[in-house]
Amino acid sequence: MSQSLSRALDLLREIVSGTNSLDGLAATAGVHKTTVLRLLNTLEEHGFVTRDAGFRYHLGPAMFELTQTALEEQDVRGVASQHLRALGAATGQTVHLAAYEDGSVFYIDKVESRQPLRMYSRVGLPASLYATGVAKVLLGGLDPAERRRIVNGIVFERYTDKTITDADALLADIERSKERGWAEDHEEHESFMNCVAAPVFGPDGRIAAAVSISVPTMVLPHADVRGLLPQLLATTAAISIELGYAPAEARTPSASVTPTTAATEPHPAT
Repeated sequence: MSQSLSRALDLLREIVSGTNSLDGLAATAGVHKTTVLRLLNTLEEHGFVTRDAGFRYHLGPAMFELTQTALEEQDVRGVASQHLRALGAATGQTVHLAAYEDGSVFYIDKVESRQPLRMYSRVGLPASLYATGVAKVLLGGLDPAERRRIVNGIVFERYTDKTITDADALLADIERSKERGWAEDHEEHESFMNCVAAPVFGPDGRIAAAVSISVPTMVLPHADVRGLLPQLLATTAAISIELGYAPAEARTPSASVTPTTAATEPHPAT
């Protein structure tokens, strides 16, 4: 690395740490002020620093653009992996990570349960757009017009007697799920399986992925599957933060869900 580049990067680190005057930066760098000023002028020309009226330096817009881009390019699956496996180990149940792309929802990671009964799902396969918790979460992150366009294009098939087979009913369920911060599949895809799902947020505050816990009814009843919500929400919050999401209290009303309140909430009619 060239000496000038190395010094420029050191200056950026010093500005981040709070040293922002020319004299202070020169003293920290251990070089003459003219050298530091030359480097700062170059950084300012390229938008990496700005200078206020008091001739103090601050990070510029180019630095924030680079930071945002770096955070956005983090691999969701890579960041989520250890959290998914910890959730699987803690609950002993099947854990999925899913993402939305071009009108479809795909499983991008899976942790198998410790139960002998295994789910059909596979990494890379699509998930039902109307009978899975992850799909309801991900569709909830779309623009309302785009969401309706996707839902109106679904050819509904009744998997069980609880499957939603109407576009308006599905849109209403997605909206309820979005408002409370989690979704569920209550025996809608398979009559012996219940699932709860929650969103993972990216650095821009939009839904980047969805995580779910799926449990056979012979292992846990529906109310007890909802009782896993605090662990699920803690996991999705941890993944979101690692991706660069800055949570606000107003965005996480459902974090207060407890096994008791979750179990007593009535399931919407389908």
